[in-house]
Amino acid sequence: MTPRLFDDLYAVTMTLLPPQMDGREGRNMVYAIGRQESRLVHRRQIGGPARGLFQFERGGGTRGVLNHSGTATPIRHVLTALNYTDDLDECFAALEHNDILAIAFARLLLWTVPGPLPKQGEHQRAWEYYVEGWRPGKPHRQTWDAFYDEAWG
Repeated sequence: MTPRLFDDLYAVTMTLLPPQMDGREGRNMVYAIGRQESRLVHRRQIGGPARGLFQFERGGGTRGVLNHSGTATPIRHVLTALNYTDDLDECFAALEHNDILAIAFARLLLWTVPGPLPKQGEHQRAWEYYVEGWRPGKPHRQTWDAFYDEAWG
């Protein structure tokens, strides 16, 4: 996915979420995480169960966003707008094919991480923020800084 296409999809997604979730820091974290998780190319985890550009697992991030007190209402609004139900299996399957839904889930998962979003140049803090939200099984720290810089570029 090109950065331009990502920006267009992100802008559409933000029309479905509360205004306070928009902003450059959120956009850039979502972009960097997409690059880190799937290179914004793979919608199905290679050799694993995760789905979507942000590699959500059924019982992890997908269930978490659906059930978290700060994200349950906004994700239901997005699901209704996109003609989905809040059924866990339906959401998990849809994440693989609907990039707007995947971006919404990613932005909402970031909403559950305590503290303000990292700023430009805060590579280590951004990495820790990502790890706190995504809890990657095999984190690759060596690729993060370049993806984070790309997001801000």
